[in-house]
Amino acid sequence: MAEKPTPASSEPKRSTTTIHDQKLLRGAGGELHQTADPNTPVLTTAQGGPVADDQNSLRIGPRGPLVIDDFHFREKIFHFDHERIPERVVHARGYGAHGFFETYESLAAYTRADLFQRPGEKTPAFVRFSTVAGSKGSFDLARDVRGFAVKIYTKEGNWDLVGNNIPVFFIQDAIKFPDMVHSVKPEPDRGFPQAQSAHDNFWDFISLTPESMHMIMWLMSDRAIPRSFRFMEGFGVHTFRFVNAKDQSTFVKFHWKPKLGLQSVAWNEAVKINGADPDFHRRDLWQSIQSGNFPEWELGVQLFDQEFANSFDFDVLDPTKIIPEEILPVQPIGRLVLNRMPDNFFAETEQVAFMTQNVPPGIDFSNDPLLQGRNFSYLDTQLKRLGGPNFTHLPINAPKCPFTHFQQDGHMAMRNPVGRANYQPNSHGEGPRETPTRGYRHFPADEQGTKARLRPQSFADHYSQARQFYISQTGAEQRHIASALTFELSKVEIAVIRERMISHLLNIDETLAMTVAEKLGFQDMPKPADAAMPTRQDLEPSPALSIVERGPKRFEGRKLGILITDGVDANLLKGLTHAIAKEKAVCELIAPKVGGVTASDGKWLEADHMIEGGPSVLFDAVALLTSPAAMDDLVKEATARDFVADAFQHCKFIGYDPSALPLLEKAGVAGAFDEGVLALPGEEGLSAFVAELGKLRVWGREPSVKLGKASPQVL
Repeated sequence: MAEKPTPASSEPKRSTTTIHDQKLLRGAGGELHQTADPNTPVLTTAQGGPVADDQNSLRIGPRGPLVIDDFHFREKIFHFDHERIPERVVHARGYGAHGFFETYESLAAYTRADLFQRPGEKTPAFVRFSTVAGSKGSFDLARDVRGFAVKIYTKEGNWDLVGNNIPVFFIQDAIKFPDMVHSVKPEPDRGFPQAQSAHDNFWDFISLTPESMHMIMWLMSDRAIPRSFRFMEGFGVHTFRFVNAKDQSTFVKFHWKPKLGLQSVAWNEAVKINGADPDFHRRDLWQSIQSGNFPEWELGVQLFDQEFANSFDFDVLDPTKIIPEEILPVQPIGRLVLNRMPDNFFAETEQVAFMTQNVPPGIDFSNDPLLQGRNFSYLDTQLKRLGGPNFTHLPINAPKCPFTHFQQDGHMAMRNPVGRANYQPNSHGEGPRETPTRGYRHFPADEQGTKARLRPQSFADHYSQARQFYISQTGAEQRHIASALTFELSKVEIAVIRERMISHLLNIDETLAMTVAEKLGFQDMPKPADAAMPTRQDLEPSPALSIVERGPKRFEGRKLGILITDGVDANLLKGLTHAIAKEKAVCELIAPKVGGVTASDGKWLEADHMIEGGPSVLFDAVALLTSPAAMDDLVKEATARDFVADAFQHCKFIGYDPSALPLLEKAGVAGAFDEGVLALPGEEGLSAFVAELGKLRVWGREPSVKLGKASPQVL
């Protein structure tokens, strides 16, 4: 791979800078180094050797591959991989499902990967969704990155596309991964907070790591609180390579696009969901698959050559950067369908082992330093977590194609080589042999450069794409980012950390910085953080980065909660449930008692929830189908009032029949009707009502609710 211009010296250019009370050195790639002085202990390896650079792994040239003799990185990542027994250090809380991947058309011109050769071919797959920071016992709706790991059992070995629902990451070099995870995990002296980033350690690390600013914009956005696994995107994050039969390389970035479109929840809603149902995402996936509404994603790719890579504004090897879809469109190449739950959660979802280095012939790696480090680390992780080298013998991890090798024995070996020869070459005519034509061949990249701990200057712009992400959001989404930053930083006790974060935000968007600072009670604004490269103002907004702009515009796959009472109009209820089913959505009945109610035609209707157990936060929209006779008791129920008030505050559509007006009034909504509070029409007009639900939210309501213009009872 051709090198971009680099400084003549092999040593990174360093300049001294001060961010408030921290004296730091800046490397050529914009990274910050905290260096020892006479009053500071020297950082050493576990063997006591002093460390010169803890920010960059050892590589060949500034954009070259990691080298195996980086003993400091090896020791650091080795110890990190072995920190937890027995759950995963990160991505501990996960949920998985089986399915298949179907190829749309042959990609032989780009890759010799077998699964991309024959249109319409279906390949078995297993997917595990997860949160990153929390333990196995944490809740689903934490503000967090979501893991999106896909194991595809191809005819030439397993392919693990181990990604997230966010296309960038916090750090540019894997050597910083232990530090990043340590900072976000519960603080070691007190063991909390759990599954939260709103604490001093995390924001201290982030405020001293400018390369994280793009990721922070995503993490503080609604992308970090998805409504469902089914409504979120997935990304391979890194730049990979496709390699064809002629050993020609094409760079590729992978994208999973949900068939049902993007959707997230509001923060207040997420907090209440966690209280009402901490397994909300798990239950949603389970119910969807069990009911036959199989979740589906399209796999899309951004394909580009070295010429494009050289011409792009940012370095394609930098995992904190994206290539906007408006510049390089995403081409769909196949679909992923999940159609079966595991037979046993532990045997499959818990024991599944994903490793970025699991790729079939025809898929290769770039020199992305984070990807290189992951390839080095993940095998070690599985060795520790699953107890030995034979974790590939477990059915969930075993290939579904024929496999033969001479690896033997070890802890929990379930199969061993058969015959006399357990080595090769051998004279017995036994065992497998190499195949130069079919076997895996790495792309023969020409790597040149000095072996040193370097970060390229092309990685040094930490703010421009963070700004681009922010200006690509709608007004409501920008408000949510500001609110998330305010909430998180309000939990930070050390004032200088809050100040440093505001100084970074000033390099992203001044209005955002001023809004957060004002809400935090700043008396004086700090200066903008010292930037290795100035923030570019010429990057255009990318509508593809907005959830609202990319919303589904339909109610398919969503859930309507219908609050019913004795005397509910049977025909109206039947018509509404029929209209919802026609939209390929579902509805659930909520009643004062879970046993159910008697409808107007005298028939008994069983409820799915009692009001206390079925709050409106569990649904995408609500309908109130009550009766005058039941209203006197219903308005006395605090949970019934909350059901309506929360739905209104969370900007959801509310349908009602005339008998429900007293409940709307009691909840403080009656004086604040808008286009999202709709009187249910007769049975003939219900399809139009359901079509309106496809808008999902009435975000224009939010400022009025937040500013207290509606009744105080809804605040």
